[in-house]
Amino acid sequence: MTLPCIFLMGPTASGKTDLAVSLVKYLPCDIISVDSAMVYRGMDIGTAKPSPDILAQAPHRLIDICDPAQTYSVGQFCQEALAEIQAIQSAGRIPLLVGGTMLYFHSLLQGLSELPPANQKVRQRLNSEAEQIGWQAMHQRLAKIDPQAAQRIHPNDSQRIQRALEVFEVSGYTMTMWYANAPALRLSQPIVKLVIAPAQRSVLHARIAQRFHAMLEQGLIEEVRALFMRGDLNPDLPSMRSVGYRQVWRYLAGELDEASLPEKGIIATRQLAKRQLTWLRAQTEAHWFDSLEPNVTQLVFSLLEKIHNLSRNG
Repeated sequence: MTLPCIFLMGPTASGKTDLAVSLVKYLPCDIISVDSAMVYRGMDIGTAKPSPDILAQAPHRLIDICDPAQTYSVGQFCQEALAEIQAIQSAGRIPLLVGGTMLYFHSLLQGLSELPPANQKVRQRLNSEAEQIGWQAMHQRLAKIDPQAAQRIHPNDSQRIQRALEVFEVSGYTMTMWYANAPALRLSQPIVKLVIAPAQRSVLHARIAQRFHAMLEQGLIEEVRALFMRGDLNPDLPSMRSVGYRQVWRYLAGELDEASLPEKGIIATRQLAKRQLTWLRAQTEAHWFDSLEPNVTQLVFSLLEKIHNLSRNG
């Protein structure tokens, strides 16, 4: 029997982790995190990182693997995720890739050329230009250089706009050209795409708001303050650009008042969820599940049992 590689995807606050932990009880799965913020140590509350108790039940690979001062690239993720997939499959188990970083899933599905390394000099200059003219104008510049990349990248996604412009200036080739030469992902096992999301957007928005307020109550400001006080981090690092962390950093820097912090964090999280859903809707052969369905775990298991004849643990 050929075991599949399962991609469990969904927007933020949709219940991916709970479903993944439940599936581990049904199937011989090992979880690989697909989250660009959970890779960082010391960033637990704002990333909704699984608690130690949950991790004891269902260990997650590729979390807490680097320091927030480091830059963790898409290329690094692909390399490490593929190694983990191979190790899990070699043990006769099922890789269950869970998360909401759609660029990581995209790169695993489409393959990724080894992009030029970050160039701090070019990056700083692009940031300075963006401060002068704004990221909307930078996005318009990208549209002239690489229309396809500009269509993929949201005008508010400063990190990806910057990276696309940087790659072009450093190499003379656009991101689209790099992707065109990317090797395809070659897995011997089939890939099953699962998407979990509330059927109604209003429910997702309510969940996002509730979760952000819960994070503040759990100590998100204190968590970010500890990072803020380290002295070796800055708001331009990928770790500190993560949704939630970026807004709290601005609060600690005196750029936001306490009253507007929740609103800014919730709005940014909604924008992230919107981009995630846009990408997910374009996925072919994906099986969608309503996260509010009371027996969603059983429905997912029944699907996997039907299409791959999988049996329960034990």
